[in-house]
Amino acid sequence: MQNNTLLHARRICLGLAAVFCLGFLTGCDDVRITSLTPDSLPENPSHIYTITVRITTHTKRLVAGSVRPQIVIDGRNFPMQPSALGGGIYEFDYQLGPGRTEFAYYVLASYQLDTDQGSGQREAYTGVQRVNIASRYVLSLEAHRGPVGARISVLGRGFSPQDVIHLDDMPARTIFDSASSLSFFVPAVEANRNYNVSVQGSSGRTMVGSFRVDPSNLSVTPSSLILQSGEVRTLTFTLPSAAPTGGLLIDVTTDVPDSVIMPEVVIPAGSNTLTINVQGGAAGTGSLYLRGFGAGELNVPITVTAGQPLVPAATTPASP
Repeated sequence: MQNNTLLHARRICLGLAAVFCLGFLTGCDDVRITSLTPDSLPENPSHIYTITVRITTHTKRLVAGSVRPQIVIDGRNFPMQPSALGGGIYEFDYQLGPGRTEFAYYVLASYQLDTDQGSGQREAYTGVQRVNIASRYVLSLEAHRGPVGARISVLGRGFSPQDVIHLDDMPARTIFDSASSLSFFVPAVEANRNYNVSVQGSSGRTMVGSFRVDPSNLSVTPSSLILQSGEVRTLTFTLPSAAPTGGLLIDVTTDVPDSVIMPEVVIPAGSNTLTINVQGGAAGTGSLYLRGFGAGELNVPITVTAGQPLVPAATTPASP
């Protein structure tokens, strides 16, 4: 008998709990709060971050103007203000202390409903939301396609001189412009395909986007070089169209590095030709290789023969 009584009491308690939960959930559905703030926000110099939510109502019993949203952050309550965007959107600007890289918050909203017994106070709230502050992030590529040798900028924040940009797994020559800008020259890779661009640094690899390498033609005059050690000849590089912004780096390599003395080849932006001096070094026979142009590679045969060594210009002794 006692067991039956306890069982009956337990059923009553469970039934009341179910009714309570149903009523509670129904109340929560009357007003719903949706966070519009991403889990990661880019760092800014002011250390002020905007937290945004949307509040929607699903009942005609809501007392007009009774919704009062608040944000609870760092143990303090702050009222949220209606956004200029309208549509039930509310905002709060929070200034994060120096050195902090994350914070947590939740939003609650009190409101009133018309009931048979008069107006009743209710609350809706979100779960705990966590936000990380990204001190290093990438915004965009300056361009999403270009030929081998083109200089392309990457915009973002938190860059360092140690960062290296990759196209897939191919490292590119990278230039540190500032903490918010890197540049790279498109390396000599296969044209007519897309590559994933990433920034590799001490903190790992950050994806940037996709870049398409377009084909480009280049002519070199003369098509071969024969010179003596110490002799200087000119070599002219010509593009079919003007070099893009930032110039066009011609990646010239050789299998006889001791025989060839020449500067770096960068055709200036807006120009389609460049002439450089090539000086003969040690005697040897080989080629200059230009990858990424025409059918994939241009060869300029070069022969350096032994000649008279360069004699420094005579200097006049200083007067006593």
